[in-house]
Amino acid sequence: MSNSKKTHIGDHPLAPESMMLHHGYDPKLSEGAVKCPQFQTSTFVFESSQHGKDFFNYASGRVDVPEGVEPGLIYTRFNNPVLEILEGRMALWDGAEDCLVTGSGMAAISTTILALSKPGDVVIYAEPIYGGTDTLLNGVLCQYNLQSVGFNSSAGHEGLAEAIATAKKMGPISVVLMETPDNPTNQMIDIRACKDMLEDVQNPDGVKPVLAVDNTMYGPIFQHPLEHGADLCIYSLTKYVGGHSDILGGSCSGNKDLITKIRGFRNIIGTNMDSHTAWLVMRSLETLKIRMTASSAGAAKVVDFLVDHPLVEKIYYPGLLKEGDPQYDTYKKQCTGCASTFSFTITGGEREAFKVLDSMQMAMLAVSLGGTETLVQHPASMTHSSVPEDRRAQIGITDNLIRISVGIENPDDIIADLAQALATIK
Repeated sequence: MSNSKKTHIGDHPLAPESMMLHHGYDPKLSEGAVKCPQFQTSTFVFESSQHGKDFFNYASGRVDVPEGVEPGLIYTRFNNPVLEILEGRMALWDGAEDCLVTGSGMAAISTTILALSKPGDVVIYAEPIYGGTDTLLNGVLCQYNLQSVGFNSSAGHEGLAEAIATAKKMGPISVVLMETPDNPTNQMIDIRACKDMLEDVQNPDGVKPVLAVDNTMYGPIFQHPLEHGADLCIYSLTKYVGGHSDILGGSCSGNKDLITKIRGFRNIIGTNMDSHTAWLVMRSLETLKIRMTASSAGAAKVVDFLVDHPLVEKIYYPGLLKEGDPQYDTYKKQCTGCASTFSFTITGGEREAFKVLDSMQMAMLAVSLGGTETLVQHPASMTHSSVPEDRRAQIGITDNLIRISVGIENPDDIIADLAQALATIK
């Protein structure tokens, strides 16, 4: 094995955070550069016509890549050295056989669903789910006879059972998509229980539904869905992985057969990531663990402050779950800790929530999450505003709900900012 793909030193397995600095890159191939250069090119030269023919056959899936043979570089929409290294490193974090990256998180979700579905199929999804995903399913794909059935995350895998019964009457089930914890109420769903339930579902063509988990809220540091039965692990790399609120990207990891199918679809419709963004995401992977660990510790202190605040009614933060809560065992089984994004409700409604948000002096009023800076927003009128009001009420996205993504500032400063903002509604 090439040193660039080393995963062990003797019998000692290397940790993912260590491999993020080296895996997949050989400095000897790039003039000894310590860091992988950015390959800013749209196309690549073939050594011969036969190589060109072979590479296209491999990229299209017409011919399997022989053991020990590199598939070769063709065109950056298909492959690029930086993208390939990034995909290899993301696969390591997820414990996956393969990974593909896309131009955004929504590109990863839409490409995955479209690659695995056909008109008449049904996609089951847990809600709340990211507002863009909800709109994709209920406002866009439905125009192409791709149907959807939602179930409430708070009902857990029991809710999935009801959704399956409904979906079976509508058509074949292609994909089950869920966020756990969900966005923005941090409800937990037992991934293994869902996978076991889907094992008993048989579509007419013999193909079983694919279980895809959007792990943007917690991973890949605090949760690894593939270890718990998920077939695919999806991210908006824009969030914690990119981590600096300066890029858009997405990824999908899983077994080689599924990823090969999705990659082929991505290569045709062109939802790939550009090489410069891939280079920036690779840079961010080197600090992913320390950033998420630091923001997680800060968020825990912010939660401790909010727990005792008289104007805070409820905090949606899995670290507060207690034994006896039906979601407690799921959290302890699936997660190694809490990420820094959570939501809380305050006394009042939209007016009071807006007052708090508009009074923040350090935290920024902006959507997205997982950056180095603290961000706050109002899901009901912003990220989830496309969800009909009656459904928002059913899934806990109320007018007095505020979402916060705690950054890496000193948590005492964030607490001081929240304290003065909450004081404005007394």
